[in-house]
Amino acid sequence: MSENCSGSCSSCSSDCESRKGPQIVRNANNGKVKKVIAVVSGKGGVGKSLVTSMLAVKANKEGKKAAILDADITGPSIPKSFGLTERVTCNEDGTVMYPETSKKGIKVMSLNLLMEKETDPVIWRGPVIAGVVKQFWEDVDWDETDCMFVDCPPGTGDVPLTVFQSMPIDGIIIVTSPQDLVSMIVEKAINMAKLMNIPVLGIVENMSYFKCPDCGNIHYIYGKSKIDEVAAANDIKTVAKLPMDAKVAELVDSGKAEELDVTALDEIFNAIMG
Repeated sequence: MSENCSGSCSSCSSDCESRKGPQIVRNANNGKVKKVIAVVSGKGGVGKSLVTSMLAVKANKEGKKAAILDADITGPSIPKSFGLTERVTCNEDGTVMYPETSKKGIKVMSLNLLMEKETDPVIWRGPVIAGVVKQFWEDVDWDETDCMFVDCPPGTGDVPLTVFQSMPIDGIIIVTSPQDLVSMIVEKAINMAKLMNIPVLGIVENMSYFKCPDCGNIHYIYGKSKIDEVAAANDIKTVAKLPMDAKVAELVDSGKAEELDVTALDEIFNAIMG
């Protein structure tokens, strides 16, 4: 990296190490992870971390050894969803970290499990953040894991690129919401996946509708869904729609993600497991 580096590769013509894509690494610590799924979104606030948590819970309920790698370094929320507050430990020489484990056995690694306070901000440039994500894959002892879900930050920037290039990603799940911008935003994520030669296994539309608990009527708060058309146009065969539900927020906010009803993701999970 040049001493005059601004951290923005898009406006730079230098041929430095920061511009070179990392190589996929499987070492003694992560070689037993059988399947790695990246959960992505074109923009923030659509429930990507919720879907990541739900998929891990679903895998756990199906008898799979599940894990979550929280790659959303500047906005980590996975530990809170599972009620995890203890800091992670490492081996004697500090070269290997051990993930925290939820009450029902889901392994989790997140920057918030390394911070003194979970509210401390992370004010780092992209290359540093990307390096931490690589460490979470390479330097954490994930042991026997059937299915790992990587909670990526929103967008198509440094961290998703690092995840796609440095981990053996088996497929991508895209999370979105039912708004007019959905087609453009989802297609950005799909096109990135195509460029990286990684299959999109399904799309989850969060906050798709609201079902009135009194009368049972369905209301489309953000407008009627267009996700089926978007999926069909991009030859994506598996779509799930999650309703707006106050109970979901209550469970996640209280660290009880493992009590969530995850049946709405049955088809997505089947697509993941093949």
